[in-house]
Amino acid sequence: MGGSNPYIEQVEVKTATESFSVTFRLPDETLEVQVDPNKIPYGPTGQPGSLLDIAMGAGLDVEHACGGVCACSTCHVVVKEGLDTCNEATDDELDQLDEAPAITLQSRLACQCVPDGSTNLVVEIPEWNKNLVKEGH
Repeated sequence: MGGSNPYIEQVEVKTATESFSVTFRLPDETLEVQVDPNKIPYGPTGQPGSLLDIAMGAGLDVEHACGGVCACSTCHVVVKEGLDTCNEATDDELDQLDEAPAITLQSRLACQCVPDGSTNLVVEIPEWNKNLVKEGH
């Protein structure tokens, strides 16, 4: 299963039990995805129910060079709304985020950020992911 890296701390995360939506803001469009918690995980990439898992399940091929195992910073996203309903970032995730360009206080790795479904989210996919997202969309 994606999202598992034997070299980092493994933590339990609370996944959604209710339907919710994630609005992905791309550089030139916006896509709202309805999340069905009964279908989590959507695929083998990232933590089950993570923003990367949700995006990939919706056909948004967000960059993830390491395969979604928290070993790079290429899936860096900015959670504009709903960050407080996501699991806390681990030290390993924060270490990887230090390598990402233009991080903010709302930055997360999409492969590790798992919303609990208690509110809808708005997630910005930064400009450097534009080409890959467009190719997969």
